[in-house]
Amino acid sequence: MADLEPIVAWIVARIPLRAFKEWLAARIERLPPAATLLVFLVPVVLLFPIKLIGLWLLAHHQWFAAVLVLVAAKLVGLGVTAFVFEVTRPKLLQMAWFRWLYEHVTAWLVWAHALVDPIKARIKTRIKTWLRLFGPQRAGRTLRLLSRIRRRARRQTVA
Repeated sequence: MADLEPIVAWIVARIPLRAFKEWLAARIERLPPAATLLVFLVPVVLLFPIKLIGLWLLAHHQWFAAVLVLVAAKLVGLGVTAFVFEVTRPKLLQMAWFRWLYEHVTAWLVWAHALVDPIKARIKTRIKTWLRLFGPQRAGRTLRLLSRIRRRARRQTVA
């Protein structure tokens, strides 16, 4: 999720009319904490027809257009939801049950990253090693080595 933050920030920054963003933030600021939950329904309601169009395109075998529409709807929804959450977070955190949920989800994310980050680092290291093996100066040598290993493996299975 953290990898998407720059993309979401870019999308949120591209929402036109900075004055509209400020106006919306001021309106949300005046809402009571419980009413701010309803604000999250706005992106869902607005994007639902677009997602239906994507499904209609899928049903009519317009694969590329369908994927394009669904991905665009997902990215716009993510950006709008991120913007709305940033604006409403202080109000939402005033509700005890939401604060408890937010803190637990955040703790679970930290726990999940602690599990996954070392694995991601090892994968990146191995990918870099493989890319170095197939680099411009070593590709031929690496392919010859792999060919020899393959031939030896065949000989051993035949014998």
